[in-house]
Amino acid sequence: MKIIMLGAPGAGKGTQAKMIAEKYHIPHVSTGDIFRANLKEGTPLGKKAKEYMDKGALVPDELTVEILLDRVSRDDCAGGYVLDGFPRTIPQAEVLDEELTKLGDHVDFAIDVDVPDENIVRRMSGRRACLKCGATYHIEHIPPKKEGICDNCGEPLVLRDDDKPETVQKRLTVYHEQTAPLIDYYTKQGILRTVDGTKDMKEVFSAITGIIDQN
Repeated sequence: MKIIMLGAPGAGKGTQAKMIAEKYHIPHVSTGDIFRANLKEGTPLGKKAKEYMDKGALVPDELTVEILLDRVSRDDCAGGYVLDGFPRTIPQAEVLDEELTKLGDHVDFAIDVDVPDENIVRRMSGRRACLKCGATYHIEHIPPKKEGICDNCGEPLVLRDDDKPETVQKRLTVYHEQTAPLIDYYTKQGILRTVDGTKDMKEVFSAITGIIDQN
């Protein structure tokens, strides 16, 4: 069972990916985590990626897929995996498909966690973080006991730059230009499934497991 998670930044696909991994006992494969691990361990693939990153250049799709395939070829992925954060573009999806086909493999589902832009802006701009202890809150859903103050350590809470409405809007623009076309790409392959990401987290997860368990 190989699953790709799609959705705009802030749609909650990472949370759902972790829950899927836990329920079905398959690895949650985050490209960000893979890159960090390869860079930290100084692997040959990590060193290749670092050469590009040190120049301020994007890591080529072929190398990103190579790093990804190295991870999913390990024994713990024999029963499947859930991909989070990749592919982000049509060319990346095409390279991934080509390489999986060579291995006699394929993606089973691309699950799109669909949330309107205005919901995402509201959701992310309501986040607050404690820079001292790392605790996170949401002014609507998980408010601190005292407004603007961390429950754990009493430090002031801040709205991180990444969560400011203007920053979120820029990220959404990039998503619609680069990543949203994957919805059509996987629809044509007959593997796209869409869930309503505006619902409660547990309801979203229930919809996803319903899709997986029916197949």
